[in-house]
Amino acid sequence: MYTIQELRDCIKAELDRQAYMEEPYSLFEPIKYMMEDGGKRLRPVLALMAYNLYGDDLSKVLKSAIGIEIFHNYTLLHDDVMDNAELRRGRLTVQKKWNNNVAILSGDAAAITAYKYIETVEDPYLRQVINYFNTMAMDICKGQQYDMEFETQDDVTEEEYIHMIYLKTAVLIGGSIRHGALIAGAPKHEHDALYDFGCHLGLMFQLQDDYLDVYGDTAEFGKKIGGDILCNKKTYLLIKAQELASGEDKALLHDWMQRKDYDPAEKIRAVTEIYNCAGVPEAVQEKIEYYVEKSRAALDKVEVPEERKVYFREIIDAIGDRKK
Repeated sequence: MYTIQELRDCIKAELDRQAYMEEPYSLFEPIKYMMEDGGKRLRPVLALMAYNLYGDDLSKVLKSAIGIEIFHNYTLLHDDVMDNAELRRGRLTVQKKWNNNVAILSGDAAAITAYKYIETVEDPYLRQVINYFNTMAMDICKGQQYDMEFETQDDVTEEEYIHMIYLKTAVLIGGSIRHGALIAGAPKHEHDALYDFGCHLGLMFQLQDDYLDVYGDTAEFGKKIGGDILCNKKTYLLIKAQELASGEDKALLHDWMQRKDYDPAEKIRAVTEIYNCAGVPEAVQEKIEYYVEKSRAALDKVEVPEERKVYFREIIDAIGDRKK
């Protein structure tokens, strides 16, 4: 069994080769900028971990796992343009370092490059891998569309929100795990269970992301705190606050969401206080714990020796407790 750090080192070595760089370099330089910062590289790590449950020859999955990471960064490039985000992983986003046109075109190039890497999977798994990948990619677009539509909706429900983040975030994490297990020859009921496991991880991940946007530390989290509050983003926190706040606090929350002219620091402070009084932090942590248990139950369905699943259990704890 490979350790998580050994898998990260393997991924880094492959990325350091920069085989995705082509001429004109100006088209691929923003991709390199995104990829070299690294982030957690959670998705390719999970793909390799899933493969390693059943097999040891990582060369059969490494390049396609890199393709998943490139695709993930493509979605971030375009997401940052749509959100007009300033920081990603503690650094300027591509559209702030260059401009929107560069971010869009380099994002397109990243998506195409990702497919080139995915297509390195050998038969007999290639067709199934492509089918799963296409479904996942379309689900992410659907999730992003729902996210944009929620910007102009005042009545987003908890159920609608969970469905949106399932599509936008969770399916890519679940798909990464299923990808590795499928290539390793895992039986269908097991790579399906691992997909469910990964989707529960993804829901945990996004809920924790929502939480950290309000309660995290900028130095650790890598993004400005309170950005979701300032743009009235329909996060789990805001939806629960609208549900749980009462009386004066509920009216005050509505008032802050309608204001066009305000001091950003004051809005963040005031809305955070409403969240605190309504018990929103506790509600978020309760929901995260719900998906922690769901992920553990899904992992229990995978019929490999328990010692081979130990790093997956560590991932559950790491995502549930993450600070960045």
